[in-house]
Parts: sequence; C-alpha cells; structure tokens
Amino acid sequence: MPVTVERVASKSAAPAIEITVGDHNVRVSNPDRVYFPETGATKLDLAQYYLSVGDGIVNALRDRPCMLHRFPKGLPGGKVHQKRLPAGAPDWIPTVQLYFPRYGRTADELCVDKLADVIWAVQMSTVEFHPWNSRRFDTELPDEWRIDLDPMPDCPWSRVQRVADVAHEVLDELGAVGWPKTSGGKGLHIYVRVSPTHGFQDLRRAALAFAREVERRAPSDVTTAWWRKDRDPAQLFVDYNQNARDHTIAAAYSVRGVPQATVSTPVRWNEIPDIHPADFTMKTVPARYAELGDLHAGIDEAVFDIDPLLEWAERDKIEVDLDEEPGD
Repeated sequence: MPVTVERVASKSAAPAIEITVGDHNVRVSNPDRVYFPETGATKLDLAQYYLSVGDGIVNALRDRPCMLHRFPKGLPGGKVHQKRLPAGAPDWIPTVQLYFPRYGRTADELCVDKLADVIWAVQMSTVEFHPWNSRRFDTELPDEWRIDLDPMPDCPWSRVQRVADVAHEVLDELGAVGWPKTSGGKGLHIYVRVSPTHGFQDLRRAALAFAREVERRAPSDVTTAWWRKDRDPAQLFVDYNQNARDHTIAAAYSVRGVPQATVSTPVRWNEIPDIHPADFTMKTVPARYAELGDLHAGIDEAVFDIDPLLEWAERDKIEVDLDEEPGD
C-alpha cells in the first residue's frame, strides 16, 4: 500500500502533516507533540509506528466495533475512553451502530476496514485500540474467544509463563489453536477464533469452564475467584470476564498508554519462556514485524467450535449472569 508523509501549510499556528494512505489523505495536526515524555515519542512517531505494522493492526481490528483510548494532550494530559466516533470524521470512515441496554442508548463506533481508518484515529489522538470480539455483521455473535492471563499485583512473570504452558496444553487437547500475544502490561492474552454461532453468555460460560480446567491443573498458580478480595495477590487470574458483551482489551499491535510505549505483541508459543512484555515497544516492534510479519495472520483459518467447552460447563454446573459486574 502506498504511503507518503509530507508537511503541509496550516491555517492555524500549529504545524500539520499530510499522510497519504492508499486512496485517502489524512491530515495530522500537531505532529511534533510529545505523547510519551519518557521516550520522547511524538504523535507523528505514533502514526509511523502504526504504518509500520499496518497489515497486522488492520487484521486485528477489521470489522470490529472499536473503543478508542485517546490522549488529546499526550500521556501527561490523561486518557479519554471513547466509544462514540469522534466528531469530524470524514465520510469514508466506517462505523457500526451499537445498542447499550444499560443506558438505553446507541453509539456509532469506529469499525476499521483499512489502514487509513487507523491513521485517522491517531490524528484524533488515539493511542490504544480496543475492539469487540464480534464483528459488524452481527455484533451479538462473537467470533473470538479471549483468554486473559491476568497477574495479580504480586504475581511474577514466571508464573504467567507457566500458566501459558498449561493453557496451551488444554487447548491442544481440545483441538483449538491459540494465538498468544503480550498484553502490553504484565500479562498475556491468547485468542482463539470461534464459530459465530453462540452469544456472549455461552462464550463466557465456555471461557469459565476452560479457566476452571486450567485452575484444576495448576491450583497453586491460578485463581478464577470472581471478586478481587478473594484472590491470592501472588496468583494469576484467568479472566473469563473479557468475553462478556462490550468488554474489550487492547488489540494485537496496539500501543499501550504507558510511559514506555509498550505494545501488545503477537508471539510464538516457543518464545514465551524467553520473553518479557517490556521487550516489545514502539521502538522495537517495527523491526520485529518487518522480519516476522503478522504472527496472527492465519487466525481466521483456525476456527474452533465451543460445544466441548459448553459440555464442560454443564458438567461443572457453570452459569453466568450477564448483569454481573466484573470482579475487578
């Protein structure tokens, strides 16, 4: 895809650049604004990062409603959680309308289908992209099961690595292909493409059944306790709640809004014993991507049917309430 970046005249005192991405020109204002003071990375650096992983970030976001974590003044100015598409979007930005029963209202959310959509979101000060695990064609039928290995405050990274191995073992026994990535924080995510034939409640029941099996195999390392107060702070929580409707986590290749500008990065299973989430940043991931490409590129070709997990849920008498608030 052709991409060009050039400085352009601005009607205001603030400088601007124009980035041509495919068939669209995206004007980026304040390109020299520092977003990450610790690293010195600017708004333009952020846009160039997303251009460097273009196929990967689009693959992670394609056709999914997406919540944006925006930092209009960079990290020091604080974060805005934006579900509704920011005002001023050009007519080529795709959206999908969602209904939020709790609030009795709708919102049009960004629904990426091309790299220019991502760069426009960066122009609107987006740092993090948090997509739904369903797609615009039927937002009530998720097609992505998300396994969130979420370490409690005193849980060491070595425990996350051990539990990832257990999760991989269970997935193999199920015949499911898991696609791991760092969270960009202290944990690890594993995605499994699933057939969009069940609603969020069934997927969450299936996710809890899986989490309980991992807990059975590694009881000293893992907890599935719903409330944080009931969890050992040194254990790892397998967070099945991430499969509830309108729960989102950072996409593969999303930068995180933290001082080090870490990136939620796809990894190979055999890398997990030797890596640390801090290894993957805006500065290091572009070269890795240039060498390896998108490690999640084949995810749509490995579809799993969750029926065996629902049988486990029946066996364990697992029920979930869609109106429950998450334990965190």
